[in-house]
Amino acid sequence: MDTRKLRINGKRLRSTLEEMAKIGGTPGGGVTRLALSDEDKRARDLFVKWLEELDLKITIDEMGNIFGRRAGRNNDLPPVMTGSHIDSQPKGGRFDGILGVMGALEVMRTLHENKIETEHPVVIVDWTNEEGSRFAPAMVASGVWAGALKQDWAYARTDINGKKQVEELERIGYKGTAPAKKWPVHAYFEYHIEQGPILEREKKTIGAPKGILCLHWYDIYLEGEANQVGPTPMEGRHDALCAAAEMILKVNELPGRMGGNMVATVGEIQNYPNSRNIIPDKVHFTVDIRSWDDGLAIKAWDLVKKDFQNIAGRRGCPIRIEETWRVEHAPFDEKLVQMVMDSAGELGYSYLHMVSGAGHDASYMNQICPTAMIFAPSIGGRSHVEVENTTWEDCEAGGNVLLQCVLKTAGAAQ
Repeated sequence: MDTRKLRINGKRLRSTLEEMAKIGGTPGGGVTRLALSDEDKRARDLFVKWLEELDLKITIDEMGNIFGRRAGRNNDLPPVMTGSHIDSQPKGGRFDGILGVMGALEVMRTLHENKIETEHPVVIVDWTNEEGSRFAPAMVASGVWAGALKQDWAYARTDINGKKQVEELERIGYKGTAPAKKWPVHAYFEYHIEQGPILEREKKTIGAPKGILCLHWYDIYLEGEANQVGPTPMEGRHDALCAAAEMILKVNELPGRMGGNMVATVGEIQNYPNSRNIIPDKVHFTVDIRSWDDGLAIKAWDLVKKDFQNIAGRRGCPIRIEETWRVEHAPFDEKLVQMVMDSAGELGYSYLHMVSGAGHDASYMNQICPTAMIFAPSIGGRSHVEVENTTWEDCEAGGNVLLQCVLKTAGAAQ
């Protein structure tokens, strides 16, 4: 058959997305499906069941990454891989990550039911703990698989309750036996919601990012001196939360001071002892800096780090800084990016060449093989929140682009 005329089943894609959204569903219409939680286990179990129905060879590696391999005519050739992640943010959205896994599943179902043979094998993947919201950093399992992060270090990462990542992998039964180690890949495609407002604003259906911004994560730990708030004069206090507040504002001002072309965010804070009538003596907060220019991001950090040290010294609050994660900006393969745009045009969809401001497992895959992403519009530019939404028509459109890109790179007969 002419594979250029092949299309996914949009109704079936919607059905799988809606079924997954029930697992960890929140009253506000979002999902809480944190990495290696009971909800993540239930979603993984369902995903594996769906892979088994397609007679795929299923492999689970030591980081819990799930691979489903569809044989090609020449299984000695490196596979075409596509996928994303099943885990979510707390009170996150029902499209972030899961659209890329269910979109890839729909591609596999379409190939299966139409008995399409490809020259290369095709692999679908669910990467463990992409979000990093429970166990920092983000994209940890794809990072281990790519050789960019050490497995023992990743295993030892703890959540806010002190539980280790390896313990939770074992608890939910997804610490596999296959080595979490890269193998040759012919091409990697990741289908995802944009998570920003650009596509909607430009009235485009498909986004073809030229790459992903660099991501720099830092953890800041401050120590103050606790005391009863009433009898303790304002003069001479060592208030860790006041020091943190000054520092947080410096982070917010940072992009403006650097002339733009970057974003800087404090997204997490813990205050101790967190009592209304005790001066805070410990604060932990995070800093996230992103830019297309790696050098600019480093200069920005050097600048704000000096601000932090000055504030800490003036307020008498010793500071400890950890560089938790640093990923360089990732320019994607130009030929594959062009293929995404060409496929969108052939299907009659409008498209936009753009940049991804969010991090994705594609950042690490980009270090291993030719990589590209396919974006669907986010309504209102909202993501990592319960109101996150994308139209079903746009979900289907992105799935069709993914299908055509997989067919082209895997060598399907026309």
